[in-house]
Order: sequence, then C-alpha cells, then structure tokens
Amino acid sequence: MRKSETGEAPAPTRLGPSAEQLAAHRISPRFYNADLAPARKEGRSWTAYSVFTLWANDVHSLGNYGFALGLFALGLGAWQILVALLVGAALLFFLLTLSGFMGYKTGVPYPVMSRISFGIHGAQLAASVRGIVAIAWFGIQTYLASSVLNVMLLTMFPGLQSWADAEFLGLSGLGWFSFSLLWVIQVIIVSYGMEMIRRYEAIAGPIILVTFLALAVWMLIRVDFSIAWSTEDALSGWEMWMHILGGGALWVSIYGTFVLNFSDFTRAAKKRGSIIVGNFWGIPVNMLVFGLVVISLAGAQYKIDGTVITSPADIVQSIGNPILLVLASLSLLLLTVAVNLMANFVAPTYALTNLFPRHLNFRSAAIISAVIGFVILPWNLYDSPVVIVYFLGGLGALLGPLFGVIMVDYWVVRKTKVNVPQLYTEAGDGEYFYHRGVNWRAIGAFIPASAISLVFALVPAFSGFSEFSWFSGAAIAALIYFVIARRDFTFREVDGEEIAVPTHH
Repeated sequence: MRKSETGEAPAPTRLGPSAEQLAAHRISPRFYNADLAPARKEGRSWTAYSVFTLWANDVHSLGNYGFALGLFALGLGAWQILVALLVGAALLFFLLTLSGFMGYKTGVPYPVMSRISFGIHGAQLAASVRGIVAIAWFGIQTYLASSVLNVMLLTMFPGLQSWADAEFLGLSGLGWFSFSLLWVIQVIIVSYGMEMIRRYEAIAGPIILVTFLALAVWMLIRVDFSIAWSTEDALSGWEMWMHILGGGALWVSIYGTFVLNFSDFTRAAKKRGSIIVGNFWGIPVNMLVFGLVVISLAGAQYKIDGTVITSPADIVQSIGNPILLVLASLSLLLLTVAVNLMANFVAPTYALTNLFPRHLNFRSAAIISAVIGFVILPWNLYDSPVVIVYFLGGLGALLGPLFGVIMVDYWVVRKTKVNVPQLYTEAGDGEYFYHRGVNWRAIGAFIPASAISLVFALVPAFSGFSEFSWFSGAAIAALIYFVIARRDFTFREVDGEEIAVPTHH
C-alpha cells in the first residue's frame, strides 16, 4: 500500500511500530505521533485502584463542595441532598463507564476518538472546545489553590502580611508567589506524563479521603453528633423535588467535561473490569461518602452559629491550632493540584498535540497549556461573572451535544466497530475522511442541539431549564444524529496493535 499523501511515513518510535508498518497503513504524520498513537494492550498500568483514586480526588474538590453546600443553602435537607447526589452518581456511573470502555477498546485519547464521528479534521472542533474550557479552569483552580496557600503561609509567617497588602495586576505580591509556585509544581508533575499523574493521584486519593473524614468527625464532635438536618427555610413539595432533580442534573453537568475525555485515562486500563470496579467505588460509593461529609460540615456549622458555609476552606480557616490549620491546608492544596491535573491539564495537552502532532509532544503541549493558563490572569476571569457565565458557561453547554453525537455514533450506529489505523490516515478513501475530512452529518446534529443547549443555559427566560441544558443538548444531538447518520456503509473492526506504542507516559 502507498505511503501517506503528505509524503514520507512518520519515523518509528522507540519500541513502537517500524516505518514500514506505519507506511503500510498509510499513517500520516499530520495525525500521528507517539502520544496520539493507540496504547499497546500489553503493559497497560491503570488498575481499578487507579480509576478509583481519580474520583477519590476529583469528587472531593473544593468546587464540588461549594456546589453541594449550595444545595443546603437553597433549602434542601440532609436526605434530599443525598438523593440529589446519588441520582447524579447513578447517571455518571453509566455514562462514564460507556465512555471508559471506548478508551479501553481503542487505546486512543479523546481527540483521536472524536475522529470516528466528526472526521479527521472535524475532530479539531470537539477537541478544541474541551481544551479551551480546561485551560481556563486550570488557571482558575490554580488561583483558588493559591488562596489556600496564602492563608497557610500567613499562619506560618505573619511577617508576610506586607506582601499580602501590595497588589499588582489584580493580585497581591504573596498571591503572585503562591500562584507561581503551584503553577511550577503542576508543570513539573505533568511534564512527566500520564504515568506520573497516575502515581500522584494514587498517593493523594487516600490522604484526601482521610482529611475530609477527619474534618467531618471533628465538626460532629463539636456538636455532640447532633447536627441541623436543614436550614430554617427548608423546601418541600414540588419545589423541593425540582431542586433535587436539578441538583442531580447539575452534578452530571459538572462532569460533562470528563464524560467526553475519560478515554484519555482508560486507554491505559489493564482490563474492562478495572473501569467498572474503579467507577463503582469511585462514583456512587465515594459520592455517598462525599454527601455524608457535606451534611456533617454544613449541619454542624449551622447548629453552632446559624451560618451556612460555602467551602470546607471556611472551616479550615477557623481552626485555632496553627499546626492543624497548616496540615489541613496542605491537604487542600494536595487535593486541588490532583483535581487540576486530571480535569484541566490532560485535555488541553492532548488537544494541542492533536493540532500539531509533528511539532508537539505531551510534555511541550502541557507546558504551552500551562503558559496560556498563566498569561490569561485567571483571577480576573474568576472575578468576572460575564466570563464565567457566558464564556465558560456557553462553552460548557456545547459539551452535551458533542457527547450525544459521539456516543450514538459509536454505540448505536457503528455498534462499537472501529478501524483504528484509519483514524491516522488522510487518504481520500479513508474510512474517517468523510467529505474533505469532516463528517457534516455530525456537524448537522451538533449545531441545532448546541443552539438549544445555549438558550437553556444562558437566556434568563429559560433559567428554570438551565440545570438540564447538558441533558437537553446531548439528547437532541443524539436523536438528530441517529436519524441522519450514514448507514449505507459496512463498518469494519480493526484494532490498532500494529501501530500501537507502549504506555510510556
């Protein structure tokens, strides 16, 4: 068979396929490098524990606690919050398992996975939307972590207060130091690739769980294990159930990013069972523990002084013992870095690598992502409701339609049959070339579904539907694509082992 239409076949990678093997499959260097290539099945290192620790860290993020504590502030009581979280957990377990299986079977990251339904060029849309959202939130989460570090440093070294008072470009001198330090730490970790992230998550997960359980027990002891089960303005009837269902839907929307690019992680899973077991303990079981911690923290603090807290950081800052405050702050920092690495660093790194595979690898793309996340001065973005609601909220509303198209195409239309080597060729007769590299049927389903999802998410008149914007976008896109998808084609199943590389990172 002939070589890539762009010229010479790509060079072989260390312990990977030879140049002759790549040329035989007409692999193009515009779409293939060692980071985008399928992960060889032999030597995959992600176990059920690896998957579990992803959720052990991410579920207990400060942002998630802020969301769940907000349900308490809205008037939902203890059992209503648990029901809302478990509804979301059940849906997430199903959706993430479907997405995870795709990564395990094909061994490819999300940007390459998107080529199946959107085409080799059309996939740039799906990858870019996910990447832009992640870069912005990487910077914002790093800023939030730097605020925790500021408190810890001021507790340890009160003389730094003068640094905290001086401000430049919207951030104090101490804030610049804390942000820059955390930024450097994250860049160093991610520059060593996915295997280093796996190891970090494996260490951080148990520490985070123990920390929050200890914090909850400490609060329960302060109130003699008698908490307030709800606020004085507790909801009831239809309004209560709408907030419960809306809370469950928002819980899924929060993970709308993850259900798209979960294959970035599960492509290195040892077996399908690792995904099921890791997801089970990490999502429904872990989210139940999360809910119990939320109820304990919120109910205990409300019992003490009638205050509704917005974050565990509020309780940490109230700890009188400086040593305990420092230890708790370190745990929160460990947590925020873990969440940032998995949720907001991996996706843009793969997206950039997918854009420029001949010039970028995982490490260089990670550094570029981090630099962008720094220079946008994320603290200013976080302080701008317009940016958060309309820009990031609008982009987030596009994730549901992307998921709907990709899932229906893979599971329903193709019935899981994928020709993996064809994902890396730009030959005109390639299976995923479609029309000049774009599957316009997928775009045709994505655009109207996105428009409706954006209306629900951003237009005030539809605020009652905003919690369900992800679901509405996903469902509409899935339905449209199911109707218009091409079926006059014999889908072939060819694994990617001949062009696969070891999971070296």
